[in-house]
Amino acid sequence: AYAGLVPSEYSSGDVRKQGKITKTGNRHVRRLLIEAAWSYRYPPAIKGQLKKRQEGKSPEIQAISWKAQNRLNRKYFRLLARGKASNKAITAIARELAGFVWAIAKEASISEKLVTKVS
Repeated sequence: AYAGLVPSEYSSGDVRKQGKITKTGNRHVRRLLIEAAWSYRYPPAIKGQLKKRQEGKSPEIQAISWKAQNRLNRKYFRLLARGKASNKAITAIARELAGFVWAIAKEASISEKLVTKVS
């Protein structure tokens, strides 16, 4: 479903002007992504509850999640270093997090189809 974490656009011809985040789409999904994005302020680590949740998951899904942790943490601090406000940086992280969630969902559905074919 559409989360609404894309910039609005005022374009004409060759001129492309982007505005604020549109906030259209599913507000609950958008809020969950924003809340989850706040965790990328901390250094990436797999410990505690996260380690327990990852038990039994495919190595491909674990690789995607580790890549997301590292990339989104670095991106957050790069945006802050450039002078972006923390709320804007978190919104950017949430937008990218939506892509990682999609990649994990796609990988899980492919794995499920393979298991079904083998069975």
